[in-house]
Amino acid sequence: MFNKKKQPPIKSLIAEGSRITGDISFADGLRVDGDVTGNIRASDEVASILVISESAKVIGEVVADHIIINGSVKGPVHARLMLELQPKARIEGDVQYAALEMHQGALIAGQLRPIILGEEEKPTLKLAANNQ
Repeated sequence: MFNKKKQPPIKSLIAEGSRITGDISFADGLRVDGDVTGNIRASDEVASILVISESAKVIGEVVADHIIINGSVKGPVHARLMLELQPKARIEGDVQYAALEMHQGALIAGQLRPIILGEEEKPTLKLAANNQ
């Protein structure tokens, strides 16, 4: 699905130790290592990727095409194409996804709602193997 195309470059970084209050809009790619209180929304005009690292804490809505989470999110998550939950991902809020990859250890306190892309297509769910 998303992996067949070239992923957009990550052009912006919110560094560890940074604290941002307010909504963030971005295009292409964004990596969050710090704390954000506000909504993070990718443009729907171009492909987007959002990485929320292990040290990151986000309080607010998160929307992008491809989202990779290994940190903490308190708020709804909407992955238009692909959501990857790494082992230390913690989500408190409802999650919408077209495809979901969830590693052992990731936690969600909320409802999972697949996005139905077409009548023939069903959302994909993949449980990542523990590679220890």
